[in-house]
Amino acid sequence: MNHQPPISCHFQVDWGGTRTDFVEVTGLTIEHDVVEYRGSGNVKASTQKMPGMARYNPISLKRTILQGDNEFYDWIKTVKLNTVEKRDVVIRLLDEEHQPVMIWKIVNAWPMKLESPLLKSDVSEVTLETLVLAHEGIQIESE
Repeated sequence: MNHQPPISCHFQVDWGGTRTDFVEVTGLTIEHDVVEYRGSGNVKASTQKMPGMARYNPISLKRTILQGDNEFYDWIKTVKLNTVEKRDVVIRLLDEEHQPVMIWKIVNAWPMKLESPLLKSDVSEVTLETLVLAHEGIQIESE
């Protein structure tokens, strides 16, 4: 068993497209609302705190732009009124042998925003596009 912590730059994203080489993934957050409750029989002035509904942040996927690759755009074009092509997205943190250490499954994801790069003539940077996903939950597995 390997007890070395994995490095965050070694990951893979399976999102239903052909390219899996992303430079950044953000938004892998699960949080719960806090519901405050005080029953009528409670003589204390304080409330009880209970867990409420789960909330999931949008997931952002960043990758370099390559000529002829319009897969992000093709997916966001499936958004029409109340319909969209939903996909499960799988993000794997990998160890040195390319084996999964942690897996995040993003359930029923769909593209809510496609952000093109900032184009400036006075900088020399790699051009990145960002796809922001709404989704219905995160399932986490560790290997």
